[in-house]
Amino acid sequence: MSEDLNRVHESEDVMISAIAQSMTVYGVSASVGRIYGVLYFSDEPLTLDNIKDQVAMSKASVSNGIRELIETEMVTKVWKKGERKDHFIAEKDFLRNFLTYFVKTLRTERNLIHKAIEQTEPIFNEVAENANDDQAEQIANRDMELIQDAKDYLNWLMRLANSFESGDIFNHLPKHDEKENSNDKS
Repeated sequence: MSEDLNRVHESEDVMISAIAQSMTVYGVSASVGRIYGVLYFSDEPLTLDNIKDQVAMSKASVSNGIRELIETEMVTKVWKKGERKDHFIAEKDFLRNFLTYFVKTLRTERNLIHKAIEQTEPIFNEVAENANDDQAEQIANRDMELIQDAKDYLNWLMRLANSFESGDIFNHLPKHDEKENSNDKS
């Protein structure tokens, strides 16, 4: 292997490690991040065996990691003509990965809180309107205000998620800084 090719591979390893570590911020293990990083820098689809050899993990661990990455839409299974094994490619658009992950996370948060509101709001309402205990009525009224604040937050959260999905967010926060683009042209 030439010195230049060796330097390129070492630099890719640095980037793969950085990608793996950065994914831990989103709750993805570094080992799964490493699988993604290997696929990210691959020019062609890889099999589980190819990936296993590059990340030094068991085939079962690689398979579980691939499944997790497929669920988050960061990796896609592809068919390769003439081969029976599954092959995988990485979604190479970091922004798309972020938006997909973030929207899924926002919707999960919304669903959890919304279900709790559906369970508790009728009780708070009933106690606030029919309580025989002044303290219980006072607390229920306060909690109804907190529930309304939570509903307002959930509405905002869904508008945010929808603006990510529709791309409307980029009308307010462009993908590229105009100053960067004007500097690149000179």
